[in-house]
Amino acid sequence: MSKGPAFFSEFGKKAKDVLTKDYCSDQRFTVCSKSATGLALSSSVGKNGGLSSGNLSARYRHKNAVLNVKVDTESNQILTTVTITDILPSTKTVASLKLPDYDSGKLATQYCHEHATFSIAVSTNRSPAVDFSATIGTPSIAFGAESSYMTGSRKFLKYNAGVSMTKPNSNASVILADKGDSLRFSYLHYLDQLNGGAVVGEISRKFSTNENTLTVGCSYLVDPHTGMKAKLNNHGNLGALLQHELRPKSYLTISGSFDTKALQRNPKFGLALSLKP
Repeated sequence: MSKGPAFFSEFGKKAKDVLTKDYCSDQRFTVCSKSATGLALSSSVGKNGGLSSGNLSARYRHKNAVLNVKVDTESNQILTTVTITDILPSTKTVASLKLPDYDSGKLATQYCHEHATFSIAVSTNRSPAVDFSATIGTPSIAFGAESSYMTGSRKFLKYNAGVSMTKPNSNASVILADKGDSLRFSYLHYLDQLNGGAVVGEISRKFSTNENTLTVGCSYLVDPHTGMKAKLNNHGNLGALLQHELRPKSYLTISGSFDTKALQRNPKFGLALSLKP
């Protein structure tokens, strides 16, 4: 797809990944394998408290098409997704369906231009929802908006707008969300002192409840195979994470969190092991 401004769903994503990605409060084990024919298999089992869950997924790639099938034991559903790129230049089309819910089908298309991007997704039920997003600008600065419209009730479920600014060593975004009820600002800056890691700050305000949340975090590369992350917000929630690459593409992740304002509560710990060929 051609180079252009980021899609609206990517506004603030790099900062959000530092604050949320790979954090977990359960135990999970994942094994992946891949064949020379383009078929990739992945199985995962997890335990959260006294509840166990698992899933099995298969991914097959052929030319510009990718087929994904995922079986989830927790929801007893089979998610099937077909992705085709460049049916038309600079486009990606995604069709998805959750079985046995035949009304869960969705068809989405993305288009990327040198100075604009847009995406539209339509559900296939009797009263379809239409999700639309668009951005204009450059890879350095982009303005965008997204909305979701219910054709049955003729109402907008959401409409958000924002701006994203990207530089080689930093990323900032401002998003007005929840139909104008919340405002979120995030900033990420890469630092050489952290061996290529980053510091992140995120401020969010909900106008209807007059609530403010400030979250700061950082990532630090101990060595080429080991990374650490930490985060803390003004409500006293502290989290930390250690991730080590056992071998190429195989990771052991240990994370924990606790409430510094309620030390009598037990902290939460998570453990994830992902093995890939």
